[in-house]
Parts: sequence; C-alpha cells; structure tokens
Amino acid sequence: MVVAEVLGGALPHLPDPVATLWDRATAVQPAPTGQVVVATAVVAFLLVAVPGAWARTRHAVTIVHEGAHATAAVLTGRRLTGIRLHSDTSGLTVSVGRPTGVGMVTTVLVGYIGPGLLGLGAAALLGTGHAVGLLWLLLAALLVLIVQVRNWFGLWSMLVFGALIVGVTWWAPVEVQVAFAYLVTWFLLIGAPRAVIELQQLRRRRRTSGSDADVLARLTHLPGIVWVGFFFVVDVGALVLGVWWLFRS
Repeated sequence: MVVAEVLGGALPHLPDPVATLWDRATAVQPAPTGQVVVATAVVAFLLVAVPGAWARTRHAVTIVHEGAHATAAVLTGRRLTGIRLHSDTSGLTVSVGRPTGVGMVTTVLVGYIGPGLLGLGAAALLGTGHAVGLLWLLLAALLVLIVQVRNWFGLWSMLVFGALIVGVTWWAPVEVQVAFAYLVTWFLLIGAPRAVIELQQLRRRRRTSGSDADVLARLTHLPGIVWVGFFFVVDVGALVLGVWWLFRS
C-alpha cells in the first residue's frame, strides 16, 4: 500500500478508499503543454474582464477574501463568529476581540491580498507538479469555511464551488484536472487586482465608508488610499511572480 510505505508502515490497516484518496491527492502530474497554460490564462482573463462573467465568478474571489479574514482572525487569537456572503458579491466576516491592535489590523489587512497570495501559493504548488493536490486542498479549505457561514446565499455559494471542485477531481481525467487547477490559479491571480480596482472606484463614488481600506485608515491613521495602493501593489506583484512561475513550470 502506497500510504503505508510513505508513512513507514505506521498505518498498515488504512482502508483502501482512504489510501486511494491519499494517493490521488499526493500524486505528481506532468506539467501541461504551453498551449494549455496560455489557454487557461486567456479563459481566466475573460472570466475576470467580461462584466457578465465577472458578476458571477467574483463570488469565488469573495470567498477567498472572507476566508483570509477568518484565517487571520483565528491565527491572531480572535474568536471567529461567522461569515456572510451576499448576492452582490460583498461579504462580511465577524470576529470578537480587541477592536484595535495588531490582531485587528492583520485581520482587516489580509482580505484584499488573500486571493492574490493564494494564487501565488497555488502557482508554486503547480510548479511542483501537484495540480490535483491543489484542488483537494481548496476543497478542504471550503469544508473548513462552510461551517462558519451564517446565511443561505453564502451556504449556496460554497456548495456550488465545492461541487464543481468535487466533480472535476472525482470524475474528470487527470489532464482536465490539471488544466482546471491552472485555470483556478490564473483566475485568482488576475481577479485579485480587479477587486482592488473596484474597491477604489466605490470609494471614489463615496458608495462605501466601511471598506477594509477605510477601517485600516481609522486603525492606523494612514489614508485609505495608502492601503488601497498597498493592496494593489501586493496583488500585482503576486500576478507578475505567478506568471513567471506558471510559465517556467
């Protein structure tokens, strides 16, 4: 049994279905052709650039955004009380703790850079040949987050994206799984900067005063535009580095 060998025989009686799942998730897949990398990049760009498509696919960016808030809240010692996802692609993560300080700043800070950094991490994982493993990690993250969702639309969104990943990882050929992993990675890398651009557009129109940038401005006494610029620089940097890694792989 492969799992028993990997773990030095520590789990000799691991059920076959679990062993099969482990083998799938940890297997190394060959790198796709350059045409596949380019094609998935083009499709991801269209999913972000075309307004009708972006209105639907942006929910995936929101899930990662709120997931980043939730993760930071837990890691900084705050008590996570729930996540809400809305049909207008906005979201809200609520945590309990000190209203100021490093923990609060970190929790607010990571939202808009979360999708870009996740995309960069995904690009690094793809470079090691673990495209299928990436999909299983994303599915595991969704399962962890879904128990914190506190509204029906949020639950529906999570289930839709989770079902899509399950369908691809369980029934699609390996080549399709690899292509899908590249598509997801490209989408996160390209979608992250657009979300920041939209943030500033809303701020300019004075349609929001409670954005992450505005909250950080109140917490740090730095102008909100400084934080918008920070988000954008990080996400564009992740995109540039991610492009290099994906094409190098």
